[in-house]
Amino acid sequence: MASQTKHIITGQAGEASAVRYLQEMGYQICCRNFRYKRAEVDVIAQKDGLLVFVEVKTRASDKFGFPEEAVGARKEALLLAAAEEYIYQTNWQHDIRFDIISITLAPTPTVHHIKDAFH
Repeated sequence: MASQTKHIITGQAGEASAVRYLQEMGYQICCRNFRYKRAEVDVIAQKDGLLVFVEVKTRASDKFGFPEEAVGARKEALLLAAAEEYIYQTNWQHDIRFDIISITLAPTPTVHHIKDAFH
C-alpha cells in the first residue's frame, strides 16, 4: 500500500473516531469536512449553544511527536477563514470555540481533546 494511501486511511479513521467521541460527549455533528477556498474544517459540532470547529490530527504512533503539534499558525489561519465563512453562511449568532482532537492509534488508541486550542 502506498504511503499516501496509508496516510489518507489513517486520517479518515481518526476523523471517524473523533466524531464518535464527540457524539459520546453529547455534541451534535453539524458538518464534516467543510471547505472554503483552500481551507477545511474537519468537524463542526454544536453543544449547549456553542459552535465548535474541530481540527482532527491523527498519527499511527507518537514516535515522531504528538499529533496536535502539527497544527501551526498557517493551519490556524485557514481554520479561522473557513469558520468565518461557515458562520456567514449559517448566520450563526452565538459563541464559537476552536478545538483540536489529537488521536494516536498505537500502541493503544488514545483521544486527547484540547478545548479552546486557539482564539
